[in-house]
Amino acid sequence: MPTPNLRCPPLGMCEGLQVSIVDTNGRRVEKSDDFSLTLQEDKVKLPSQPLSSTLLFCVGSHDSFSYWVDEKSPVGPDQTPAIKRLARISLVKKLMKKWSVTQNLTFREQLEAGIRYFDLRVSSKPGDGDQEIYFIHGLFGIKVWDGLMEIDLFLTQHPQEIVFLDFNHFYAMDEAHHKCLVLRIQEAFGNKLCSVCSVESMTLQSLWEKKCQVLIFYHCPFYKQYPFLWPGKKIPAPWANTTSVRKLILFLETTLSERASRGSFHVSQAILTPSSKTIARGLVGGLKNTLVHRNLPAILDWVKTQKPGAMGVNIVTSDFVDLVDFATTVIELNDLLPENRTLAKC
Repeated sequence: MPTPNLRCPPLGMCEGLQVSIVDTNGRRVEKSDDFSLTLQEDKVKLPSQPLSSTLLFCVGSHDSFSYWVDEKSPVGPDQTPAIKRLARISLVKKLMKKWSVTQNLTFREQLEAGIRYFDLRVSSKPGDGDQEIYFIHGLFGIKVWDGLMEIDLFLTQHPQEIVFLDFNHFYAMDEAHHKCLVLRIQEAFGNKLCSVCSVESMTLQSLWEKKCQVLIFYHCPFYKQYPFLWPGKKIPAPWANTTSVRKLILFLETTLSERASRGSFHVSQAILTPSSKTIARGLVGGLKNTLVHRNLPAILDWVKTQKPGAMGVNIVTSDFVDLVDFATTVIELNDLLPENRTLAKC
């Protein structure tokens, strides 16, 4: 396939959604047209504004692909030798799964819930001779190709929707693997791919006119060989690496105050990361029950306080985005955008 040669711009939010969200008590809360109306109003208000000066709030998921991991596969190359040795015991992989899964929803379900930024880690698999690439988070997930096709189908059905695919971790991949992955990306999205350009020059209207829907960020020098691979530095995502909500919020505030005011997007990772002690204490409970479920409402309260601005929140990611009304809360912050201001990054 020829390399797309497109100039670019970003971001429709969602259209025609029917979403099922689970609240903190485990009850399913149905969402439908009211949710999509908010997003449609954003489109009407912001189509011709540059994406770099004011802030458009965009919703993302952490380890977006991890809704399914394979207990029967080998432990991933992202794990230490000690973990790999322990994983020879069958029970260990079952416990690993409880801490590797960070989402409940499939790609399609996340898209329907308003998620537009996807955090992706990929790897080759030992003994797989066809250079197939898989998602990875401790254990192997689905094939990258299957995930890309699921996303592409949604984009074809919703031509004003824009997604950010952030390939930020690569494991056990040589040049041939990278070429295979990039070819898969080209085959999946074709002319939907958005070539690298000035972040400040992007508008929704110009993106729609070019029919560009996919921004690929590639945290590897290999990006230099392809015009549609954006360098990782264009979308920094500082990581707090803490189990404390207080420390997380302080970190998010600090990194927002230090973010670049021009030239890049910015991801606020509103996530807590388990320490070895946390995992030992909640071994059977897993990430969701031990750390996320009780802390996500407090994190969401912080999100609700955010305002538009050059140094404000841009893209916000979370674990288990369906546990609270995370996507709706973030997207509704776009109502704070003045109509005559430029549209910040997402």
